[in-house]
Amino acid sequence: MSIEELQIDTPDIDSENPQKGSERSEKGSLKPVLDVIPAEAYDNPTWKGLAYFGRDLVMYGLIIAGLIFLNNPFAVIALWVLSAMVISGLFIVAHDAAHGALFSSKRLNRVIGTIAMLPSWHVYEGWTLGHNRIHHGYTVREGFDFVWHPYTPEQFAAMSTLGRLRHRFEWSWFGAGAYYLREVWWHKMIVGAPPARWAKTIRRDRIIVWSFVAVASLALGALGWASYGGVVGILWMILKVLVIPFLGFNFVIASFVHLHHIQPNIRWWKRREWTKWHGQMEGTTVLRARFGLNFFFHWIMVHVPHHVDMRIPMYNLELATDAMKEAFPGTIHDEPLRFMDFVRNTRVCRLYDFDEGRWYTYREAAKRPAAEQVSEPVAA
Repeated sequence: MSIEELQIDTPDIDSENPQKGSERSEKGSLKPVLDVIPAEAYDNPTWKGLAYFGRDLVMYGLIIAGLIFLNNPFAVIALWVLSAMVISGLFIVAHDAAHGALFSSKRLNRVIGTIAMLPSWHVYEGWTLGHNRIHHGYTVREGFDFVWHPYTPEQFAAMSTLGRLRHRFEWSWFGAGAYYLREVWWHKMIVGAPPARWAKTIRRDRIIVWSFVAVASLALGALGWASYGGVVGILWMILKVLVIPFLGFNFVIASFVHLHHIQPNIRWWKRREWTKWHGQMEGTTVLRARFGLNFFFHWIMVHVPHHVDMRIPMYNLELATDAMKEAFPGTIHDEPLRFMDFVRNTRVCRLYDFDEGRWYTYREAAKRPAAEQVSEPVAA
């Protein structure tokens, strides 16, 4: 079962604005939160954004050089790990640019964002559409937010054997990268049909991404031939320098997004019960990265203020968090970032009941009578 078969809507974003709505939306307004965020949290001097971009780009270039010229297996593995983290850092810079938070200039945001997304093979305008307008506009809302949207026990029971096996793998900690690669990158970035209004710019950015991949592959293929000789040498160089770092990034970003929005205490809301407050204040987390990891991760785990207002640059998210916690004590989920929490969450949060507002493990879901009532399998 794919995201499309899950019947997730692509909102009519020309006519439905998540910032406007009914009395129900106004009761869950974020205005009281926005009012307490200090003005300095929005400061984004151009030099600072360029400094982060330049630093990450230099690190990426050095790692690529190391992967090209080094063959020691321990050195290569270490560089693969570093490459996944540095590509993630560049992606977070691009993510800030896509939100208009990195620079005041829309043009500069677009140029830097497009370049910074190339190592992760992401389409800038495609990301802006899906992430900014849908994921942020309808965070943890049933049928709208497509990122790690949960399946119900009944939907799981209706899957084919292959579909259930794939769900078990993709919703495990070690399969998270495969989930992101298929559901987000492939379906949304590469082959998804965008609304007509965005079709031209997304098609242009897809051409830019595939041109980068093609030119890089040709250059690396030539280096592989010169260094190792033969077709195997060509393929190994491309795999070592271009493909494996990209796959490593997919695992990192998938685990980040999972930690942002999937855990036992985060509720996904039925369509008519959802409010902006539920989505942006209660539907995500603040996880404090330790051991200097923000050098690579750029405070992306400080996620609640980012969802409240996308215009806050990454390096000011902690400042905004402090003000929000003081004004709304006990509301924000704030704890240290721990990899084992990600592992634990993937074991506990497998399937979801929107009526009950709770997560189920596969074993718990199998004991539910409703899960046994669905007999016709759904194609994987």
